[in-house]
Amino acid sequence: MAVALLLGQAKGPNLMKLGFLASKNGSNMQAVIDACVDGTILASPSLLVCNNPKAMAATRARESGLTVEILNGQSRPDPDDLDRSIRDALQAHQINLVVLAGYIKRLGPCTLEAYANRILNINPSLLPKFGGQGMYSIRVHEAVIQSGEEKTGATVHLVNENYDEGAILKQKSISVEPDETPESLQSRVLYLEHSLYPDTIAQIVSGKITLPSA
Repeated sequence: MAVALLLGQAKGPNLMKLGFLASKNGSNMQAVIDACVDGTILASPSLLVCNNPKAMAATRARESGLTVEILNGQSRPDPDDLDRSIRDALQAHQINLVVLAGYIKRLGPCTLEAYANRILNINPSLLPKFGGQGMYSIRVHEAVIQSGEEKTGATVHLVNENYDEGAILKQKSISVEPDETPESLQSRVLYLEHSLYPDTIAQIVSGKITLPSA
């Protein structure tokens, strides 16, 4: 409740509205919400669209005062209907910027068109390396270690119709330690993500990073 009350201070008629899509834990979403609450990001977190009703992300969003919409293949078996429903939910809440935070489903053409160059994602690697379909979570870190890479990190990029191929906005790197495990690397990169994502969004909102025209 305290977080929800604080969040009210981050809302205003002229603030950019953020909408999130998440499937699991939503820790990156929480990092962005926290940055809005403390004034690092001058924007209003407004909506979570989630495909998993049991996801921790849904709990986090409700506790932070966001509206939560559960939209998935069960409630919308037709993929085109699901796509339109996601777009409609974002537009109904007047979302200006869409933030993917562990959303593992591909977005459909209606949503991509309505929010062209206004959908962000964060990938736990230094794209274009280790991106693409199926490359998420621990799989990425396993691949990094197996390849013998000396550096890894996280990438914030725009979302288009192809997995992890949108324009790169910002990256941050760390060294891969000699005794690194996929689990330890995942933890260290996630810590990096929790600062990189809010910082990138803050720079978009302030105008320091300019997104391409739709």
